Amino acid sequence: MSDAVVALGSNVERQTNLPAAVRALRQHPDLTVTKVSCIFESAAVGGDYPPFYNAAVSIETDLAPAELKSTLRDIESALGRVRTGDRNAPRTIDLDVTLYEDVVDESLGIPDPSLTEYSYVAVPAAEVARDWMVPGRNKTVGEIADEALPPTLRKVPMAEQDLDLTPEDAFEEYGPSDETFNPRFEALVREQLEILGEDPDREGIQRTPFRVAKSMAFLTGGYTQSLKEVVNNAIFESPDSEMVMLKDVEFYSMCEHHMLPFFGRAHVAYIPQGRVIGVSKLARIVDVYARRLQIQERLSNQVADALMECLDPLGVGVVMEAAHLCMLMRGVQKQNSEMVTSALRGSFQSDGRTRGEFMNLVGHGLR
Repeated sequence: MSDAVVALGSNVERQTNLPAAVRALRQHPDLTVTKVSCIFESAAVGGDYPPFYNAAVSIETDLAPAELKSTLRDIESALGRVRTGDRNAPRTIDLDVTLYEDVVDESLGIPDPSLTEYSYVAVPAAEVARDWMVPGRNKTVGEIADEALPPTLRKVPMAEQDLDLTPEDAFEEYGPSDETFNPRFEALVREQLEILGEDPDREGIQRTPFRVAKSMAFLTGGYTQSLKEVVNNAIFESPDSEMVMLKDVEFYSMCEHHMLPFFGRAHVAYIPQGRVIGVSKLARIVDVYARRLQIQERLSNQVADALMECLDPLGVGVVMEAAHLCMLMRGVQKQNSEMVTSALRGSFQSDGRTRGEFMNLVGHGLR
C-alpha cells in the first residue's frame, strides 16, 4: 500500500459537495482514508467567484499515481464537476493528488505545486501529514504550511460535523430550504412517503426526505470509516499487563432484518502486550461497527477482532447487552427483553481466570 494526500475544494453547493466527496473517497474499494482535516474557507483565486471550502485527506492505496488521479476524476464527474477552459471557474468539487509517497512527476503534477503556493492547500494538508517530507523541497508539509501565503483561511466548525465520525449534532438542519444532501436517497424517501399515503409536499414533511437522508448517512456512517482512520495512531508503548476495561459504552445500531434500531451498552476489555490504545478509541471502535446494518452477534465479534488487529493484545473480551425495537415494537412485543452477546479472544477464551475476572467485572453492570 502507498500513502498519498488528496486536496479537496468546492465553491458550488460546497456544504453538500465537500462531505459527499469525502464519503465517496471512504467508500471507494481501492482507497482507505486514514485521516481527514478540518474544513477551511478561503477566498476564490483569479475571479469574482464564491468562496471555497477546502480540506485534505490522507489515504492508503494500491493504485499507481496516474490511476489515482483518474479515480479522482471519476469521483469529480459523479459529483457533477464539469471542466472548462477557466481553471479558476466555480466547481462542485476539485480533487487533486497533493503528495504520493516520494514521487516527483511533473507530468502528473506530483507533488502539487499549489502546496507551496497557497495556504488553502498547505494548511489542510498539514493537518493530515504534518511531518511528511516533501520530495524536492527539503521541508515538511508542516513547515510549508507555517510559511504559507494568503489567502487567509477561516476554520468552519459547523461544516466539520459532516466529516466527523461522531458529530455533536448530526441532525442539525442548516442552509437554505432547498438544500439537498443526497438527491437519489431523498427521491426514494419521497416515493416511500407517497406509497404510505402521505403528501410529501405538505408543510410538516416537505423537508423529511432531506432530514432522513442526512440522519441515515450518520446512522450508517460506519460503512465509510476504516479502522485505521478511527484509531488514528492513538496506540502507545506501555509495560502494563493488567486488564484494561471500558464499561457501559452506549451504542446505537440498526437491525439488518427490519432496519429498526437496537441499542444498549458494550463492555470492552483487553490485556495489553506492550501497547495500549487511547481510551476514547475503544468507544469509537464500538461506534464504527455499530453504525451499520447489523446483528448483535456479528457486532460483538467485529469489535473484538478490531482490537486484536490493531493492538495484538494477549486477549480481548466484549460483552454487549441491547434492546431490539424489532422485538419491542412489532413481532412478539416483549417490552422488557434484552439480548446479551459476548466475543472472547486469546487469553479471555483460553484462561478461565481471565475470563472469570472479566465476567465478574461485567456482572456489576448487568441488570
